[in-house]
Amino acid sequence: SLNIQPGMICELTLPEPVSAIPQAEDIPLDVLFEDEHLIIINKPAGMVVHPAPGSMQGTLVNALIAHCGDSLTGIGGEMRPGLVHRLDKDTSGVMVAAKTAITHQRLSVMFAEHDLTRQYTALVWGLLKERNATIDAPIGRNTRDRKKMAVLAKGRDAITHIHAARVLPPLASVVECVLETGRTHQIRVHMAHIGHGVIGDPSYGRAMRASQMPDQALRDALAGLRAFPRQALHASHLGFDHPITGEALGFDTPLPADMEALIKQLEDAIAKRGKAKSHT
Repeated sequence: SLNIQPGMICELTLPEPVSAIPQAEDIPLDVLFEDEHLIIINKPAGMVVHPAPGSMQGTLVNALIAHCGDSLTGIGGEMRPGLVHRLDKDTSGVMVAAKTAITHQRLSVMFAEHDLTRQYTALVWGLLKERNATIDAPIGRNTRDRKKMAVLAKGRDAITHIHAARVLPPLASVVECVLETGRTHQIRVHMAHIGHGVIGDPSYGRAMRASQMPDQALRDALAGLRAFPRQALHASHLGFDHPITGEALGFDTPLPADMEALIKQLEDAIAKRGKAKSHT
């Protein structure tokens, strides 16, 4: 990116070569289930799933290689060994990885044919008009920003079933989202599309404004929501039939502490506001 000018002398120091193949790293994993065929983990927010430019170390793949050893070698490609799906860096929750080639193949088919259950919990802006709804809106690459996705008429089919499990008026709702399809950023794009973006989402979420709040208690609560450092999205449930044994498996993960704390902060602000009103 340096602007070269006539007469300049430039000296370049080349870094030592780094292997393109992910290396094992001793990173603790929250393992929910494991056998000789697959492993289920609860991924923390902030962990990148697989190596990519800018995030070549410290990924879930590096941790899986260290945990599973040579069994992952060559399964699903060098850069993503064992992976059949992914979560965004700042999305927490349950994930599955294959430990054998046949398991990887069968899990990949399950994900492609949507023959499994995936549920997410999201904290979104505002109150939904309906407690239960289905968002059926195709998703494709944003034509103005290739790093983003968008609802497009010519996009790929995308269906999300949503249920407002808890309302925190007027600021937010806790929404359970069940995926019928699995497009990139599907929940984040769909919730933004209906006007209730995921809180903390830097790409799609549109925060409420202080001018929309009728009193200081709500303005204070809003400040806490706007300061949340990641998208408030958690993969809470994954269910499928074991690709080898056929056993029905289901895994649930509780909300991480930061999302629980944010919800508690909102509940306290709403309760405080209610008490103040009752005294006036």
